[in-house]
Amino acid sequence: MIQVENLVFTYPRNDSPTLKGLSFSVDKGEVFGFLGPSGAGKSTAQKVLYKILTGYKGIIKINDKDLSEWGSNYLEKIGVGFELPNHYLKLTGKENLDLFASFYQTKRNKSVQELFDMVGLSDAIDKPVEAYSKGMKMRLNFIRAIQHNPDILFFDEPTSGLDPVNAHKIKQHILDLKSEGKTIFVTTHSMEAADDICDRVALIVDGTLQIVDSPKKLKKQFGKELLNVELNSGEQMEFPLKKIGDNEAFLTFIKSDDVKSIHTQEATLEEVFISVTGKSLKQ
Repeated sequence: MIQVENLVFTYPRNDSPTLKGLSFSVDKGEVFGFLGPSGAGKSTAQKVLYKILTGYKGIIKINDKDLSEWGSNYLEKIGVGFELPNHYLKLTGKENLDLFASFYQTKRNKSVQELFDMVGLSDAIDKPVEAYSKGMKMRLNFIRAIQHNPDILFFDEPTSGLDPVNAHKIKQHILDLKSEGKTIFVTTHSMEAADDICDRVALIVDGTLQIVDSPKKLKKQFGKELLNVELNSGEQMEFPLKKIGDNEAFLTFIKSDDVKSIHTQEATLEEVFISVTGKSLKQ
């Protein structure tokens, strides 16, 4: 669906490029994540892909067609959920959605009421957006991006500013969109969000991709082949995973008291990121 080869982008008046030869692909029906700290180039890459930024070097193809060859019909094909909510504050939520819907030839596959219901904003549908909290604006941002039923979706920090309950709902909606065959490109510095929704992630630092793989494989690759067991007594021990069922020390230990917890020692995505890049996500 999306193929990018040696993408380089330099902002005007900058001496060095922000994107330094990125190469990656996003398959149809995949949730693909760019993970990295602020200033890494995540949002810049997205802006190039949805044609806000031009003047890049390299090759970008959407459905095997060069990005430069796509005209205004490309905007019918994509939906964008920006990092910062950008709505008309004096208009109501419904008026905002109706205004942006008028820009597209494609009709909604859900009613306005259904869209507001799905993100828990039904009570605010006729309220001016200036009365919305940041989290409410983010949820409005989300349904505005999907209302014309696009094939490709770009979400920049889709759970930013959301409480845990609404963040969970938005992540589930993204997975629902994936199940409908949508292609979804997410940028985030939230390792939890990426782990929950992404089929593959790319770790990006200073405009360079460090590694691309599934969260599961990355956590296993950079974790330890160990099993940590804690008993109710508080005693803990680690055992090698290989042939754990034949490990007499393990069997003796778990018989000595009730088991409180038992889990493998796979790395978290944040630990993977730090190990690969040597940098913190909170920079």
